[in-house]
Amino acid sequence: MVEELLGAAAAVGTAGVVYVAAAARVVKQYERGVVFRLGRLLDGVRGPGFTMIVPFVDRLHKVNLQIVTMPVPAQEGITRDNVTVRVDAVVYFKVVDAQSALVKVEDYKFAVSQMAQTSLRSIIGKSDLDDLLSNREKLNQGLELMIDSPAVGWGVQVDRVEIKDVSLPETMKRSMARQAEADRERRARIINADAELQASKKLAEAAHQMADAPSALQLRLLQTVMAVAAEKNSTLVLPIPVELLRFLERGGDQGAGHSAERTTEPGPPPAIDP
Repeated sequence: MVEELLGAAAAVGTAGVVYVAAAARVVKQYERGVVFRLGRLLDGVRGPGFTMIVPFVDRLHKVNLQIVTMPVPAQEGITRDNVTVRVDAVVYFKVVDAQSALVKVEDYKFAVSQMAQTSLRSIIGKSDLDDLLSNREKLNQGLELMIDSPAVGWGVQVDRVEIKDVSLPETMKRSMARQAEADRERRARIINADAELQASKKLAEAAHQMADAPSALQLRLLQTVMAVAAEKNSTLVLPIPVELLRFLERGGDQGAGHSAERTTEPGPPPAIDP
């Protein structure tokens, strides 16, 4: 009798251990547990830690609440200004409602991926090439809004969407390079023309100043001669200004006049012999 009781107690204990082992579940900190009892969703979400379910009756589904980084495959499209490009992106999202993520959509990750691809194609068709290359922040916000709007009903929240790369055809790259080179050349020519204009204004002011003071022209000529003479391997050709010739001519005329005056002056009376 005692042996039978001990055997029954051991069997009950074993059954209890098996039941506890079958009913025990552990939900991690970044997970939430959703319980279906005979196919029907139970109210409430199991939090992190140890939890119990009814074996063979309940099914516990664990949903990860961590942020998921999903790359969007490169999508090829035609921009609004008729340029063929390939654009890829990255979507950052997380589950905020575990029950909706399991009940309202079959596979929320696949759904978000397909929505991201179609939204990316739509953004390509609505944007210009310059916007894709330089105004990505605005496009990222529009793409995030397009993906997040339907994802809210799935219990998913899109945190961020980033466009990674924009691939252009080789012909378009060469055309853009030629355009950039032409623009740089145009700016260089404008800068040179502006410098020539400023230099001509300064030269005109210098000409007026030298016209008021002719000696300044002589000083400028001497400075130029000194600058050229500093190079030993150069041949110096010095032009003589007309003003200098006139000055020398006037000086020669004045010297000849003084000589004539000295010649016509009466000399001492001749000596008379006694």
